[in-house]
Amino acid sequence: MRYEHVVTGRFISRPNRFIAKVEVDGKEETVHVKNTGRCKEIRRPGVTVVLFDSENPERKTRYDLIAAYKGDMLINIDSQAPNRAFQEFIPKSDLFGDDPKIHPEYTHGDSRFDFYIEDGERKIFVEVKGVTLEHDGICSFPDAPTERGLKHLRGLKRAVDEGYECYAAFVIQMKPMVYFTPNYATHKEFGQVLEEVNKAGVGILAYDCIVEPDSMTVDSPVPVRFR
Repeated sequence: MRYEHVVTGRFISRPNRFIAKVEVDGKEETVHVKNTGRCKEIRRPGVTVVLFDSENPERKTRYDLIAAYKGDMLINIDSQAPNRAFQEFIPKSDLFGDDPKIHPEYTHGDSRFDFYIEDGERKIFVEVKGVTLEHDGICSFPDAPTERGLKHLRGLKRAVDEGYECYAAFVIQMKPMVYFTPNYATHKEFGQVLEEVNKAGVGILAYDCIVEPDSMTVDSPVPVRFR
């Protein structure tokens, strides 16, 4: 997936979940933050960030904060990017058949999954989670407790019980990574439920991404480790 019209700036502060103050060309700008998660490890004063420039003077916030540098590593923090990148990845991979028919945002029962995929006799649900939390090459999810995430996992388990093929796909918005693990310290129940649904037949996928200032591409599988 690719962005048009990106610029760099210097992170100043984040007054709330939805906006940040960023210096762009010597001027302080209020920018929209597309990831409402905590992102503590990358929102530090002085950090170089990447902004999508809408070039729309009518917008209340002209810029969207889409990526930030953590040392030499560029981390995409656009919460919409994982789904877009994974949809591009599906037909290029060998995971979902030779000619997968992709249906985004698909409702099944009381669950709404990111993707429903058909290829021949295969009927597949995939729920995608973006990962931006990293420490010493170990990445984890979530960065805050997520009841919504638990609901998605349990929905995948019910679909497996009904005969569907199901996956939870963790799209790691950076590289390289050593392995992925649930963030038990932040949300123990999420890790426990992820283990449970995996044992019940839900596949757990983790892939890192090639991140450039103006693009993000799903790249290589990353090992998944439980406690």
